[in-house]
Amino acid sequence: MTTHADVVIVGAGHGGAQAAIALRQRKFEGSIAIVGEEPEIPYERPPLSKDYLAGDKPFERILIRPPGFWDERAVAMLTGRRVVLVDPAAHVVTTEDGGTIGYGKLIWATGGHARRLTCAGHDLIGVHSVRSRADVDRMMGELATTTRVCVIGGGYIGLEAAAVLTKLGKHVTVLEALDRVLARVAGAPLSRFYEAEHRAHGVDLRLDTVVECIEETDGRASGVRLAGGEIVPCEMVIVGIGIIPAIEPLRAAGAEGGNGVAVDEHGRTSLPDIFAIGDCALHANPFADGLPIRLESVQNANDLAIAVARQIVGDPEPYHSVPWFWSNQYDLRLQTVGLSTGHDDAIVRGDIASRSFSIVYLKGGVVVALDCVNATRDYVQGRALVTGRVTIAAARLADASVPLKSLVESAPAPA
Repeated sequence: MTTHADVVIVGAGHGGAQAAIALRQRKFEGSIAIVGEEPEIPYERPPLSKDYLAGDKPFERILIRPPGFWDERAVAMLTGRRVVLVDPAAHVVTTEDGGTIGYGKLIWATGGHARRLTCAGHDLIGVHSVRSRADVDRMMGELATTTRVCVIGGGYIGLEAAAVLTKLGKHVTVLEALDRVLARVAGAPLSRFYEAEHRAHGVDLRLDTVVECIEETDGRASGVRLAGGEIVPCEMVIVGIGIIPAIEPLRAAGAEGGNGVAVDEHGRTSLPDIFAIGDCALHANPFADGLPIRLESVQNANDLAIAVARQIVGDPEPYHSVPWFWSNQYDLRLQTVGLSTGHDDAIVRGDIASRSFSIVYLKGGVVVALDCVNATRDYVQGRALVTGRVTIAAARLADASVPLKSLVESAPAPA
């Protein structure tokens, strides 16, 4: 089967959906097709490890748009089709079933695949990732016969899943190889706070813990063997150790990159008429000192999608959005703005014991990021500190009685 669209979007996640929406909002009149590996139309990913896993939201409530929306805007949905080859010279992609789709412009929005364990037992029944609806549906189908869960990885996905499963009455063990949770994305004070919270809720959280293999009983996972020989018994294993960007066809076609597909400030790859957005896009980010990074967030996917749409319709505006993230665990709402990587000081603002506080990260005296726990006002007002790259004395930042808004207004202009 051969089809053609003026814009073909490979990937039906947040970035792919936003690219199509942004094109139509900007009066793009050409044909648009979204090619999705999964059978579903675009849906939200963050609720998978939160509301959807908890059973608080049915699938229909996490759809990015209702089915009729795409029909009304003449966006063709080619679901259940995985692109395996890209021919940039012919402007054609080939799907796993041998079908071909011609394009005028190609937007690569495939995100990534969950990183798998490589040890023995990694593929047993009962071993799960949290990346797609199908992943979580399989987990939910096993919950009735599950009492004990081992979560491997102390990042956002692992901790969110641990919180939900604990609330569902499961006995949860979290195994983290590093010396603290959230080590790659937050400072030590936030890590220690979340470690204490999970333990207070009954989670057996273990740090500096190396997994040797998954134990098997009758073809199913029955425990996790640790280095040293201890076996942690469980009926379910959840692996949350990051993602691998899904870029193989583009790289094979000659696109530049490494840990992601390299793009410029308009989302353009090194291949003609091909763009990349979202988790798989490697871009020079001004909030990371201009270093090339991948950002795994809905905000990044949406904002880069808009930049690409503007480029395609001839109204270019470079991508220059401050990164932001969020995480819900128990009754805690974490909101992050900026990137704390490489910070040299972390100022706690408020009382951590109150479970409502912020951490302000500095690099060379400049505010580069905030982590705000149940402190939405700080998050909203602190954004201007990050975007303005302001320098404020640590003592003033630490005084929670002083609104951040007033610090922004009194801060000297950056040099």
